[in-house]
Amino acid sequence: MDFSLNEDNLLLRESARTFLEKEISLARLQVPGATVTDAGYAANWSKIVGLGWQGLVIDEAYDGLGLSCIELAMILGEMGRTLAPSPFLGTLFGTWALQKGGSDEQKKTILPGVAAGTTKLALAVAESSGTADGPCREARAHRHGGGYRLTGAKSFVIDGAAADWLVVAAHDDAAGRREFFLVDAGQAGVQADLLAWRDVTREVCDLRLKDAEGERLALQDDELWPWLRDRILFALATESAAGTQRVLEMTTDYAKERVAFGKPIGGYQAIKHSLADMLGRAECSTVGVLYAAWALSEEHPRASLAAAMAKAFACEAYVAAAHRSIQIFGAIGFTWEMVNHLYYKRARANAELFGSPRTQRARVIEMVEKKAA
Repeated sequence: MDFSLNEDNLLLRESARTFLEKEISLARLQVPGATVTDAGYAANWSKIVGLGWQGLVIDEAYDGLGLSCIELAMILGEMGRTLAPSPFLGTLFGTWALQKGGSDEQKKTILPGVAAGTTKLALAVAESSGTADGPCREARAHRHGGGYRLTGAKSFVIDGAAADWLVVAAHDDAAGRREFFLVDAGQAGVQADLLAWRDVTREVCDLRLKDAEGERLALQDDELWPWLRDRILFALATESAAGTQRVLEMTTDYAKERVAFGKPIGGYQAIKHSLADMLGRAECSTVGVLYAAWALSEEHPRASLAAAMAKAFACEAYVAAAHRSIQIFGAIGFTWEMVNHLYYKRARANAELFGSPRTQRARVIEMVEKKAA
């Protein structure tokens, strides 16, 4: 079995890297009090739309490109590598949810607009505790005429304030279980409150619902959520693996240039060992992400296991690498002048979103034990 990237994959990754390195600047975030808006959050989205990336995973029937997770990994990795501020990730999560779980009518209504770049989506599934698994207690949906009305709250919604439509997880009072609903974000009953999110390269909000109109998705929660969760974990792992690689590159370059006691600090054994450890983590993270991308693309029986393992390892590796990078840079690494803190904050945030590495390892154990039983 050959897991090498083909020529098309490599060309896609290279073109994405060239574009993002040219267009994305984090300079405006390297000052106290900066927000994601300062880094061109909306403008970056317009540039991405010009390349059609928002339609990568949308089926051709809805004007998308219908590409696999392997091709998506080429783009997501480069966005993670540059910390590109934009509503891409939230739209991706919402797109996955709607494409897998929506009715034909819902998909025909929304997805062509997403593919064209005129519509943005977001996924609201987490509780205030941060968990996205299990019963939904903080948002409820009740029948009203031919549809539903939703009341309550959702937390940690990525790109929720920028979204035109939301896919919201709420307790369906009629069915007695959690289900997913399509909600127009522009109606009076929907309020998005931006959070003072430590990762200033990403926009995150809390969502307040008050008798908001919604349509239930066609697929039930127990069919939709496991499929969706695997892809969310894969996406965060992909960003993290590429972020680890970028942190390694920055730190290695600095270690070659910074001179202490008459020679570059990269010549000292302690620094060499740290860089070697970062390299090992980066390589293993990348391998795990590519295996998860293949497994998800093939709907392989081990896809859930691969996604959880990739998320656990890549996110933990990213945190460790970003932390060690700051130490190697020394005093300047702690300042706003450098981008180190931006990578560290992204690493910490990715690690906790949709289940920490510890949570994912527990899921891995459960899956392995279940298969062995």
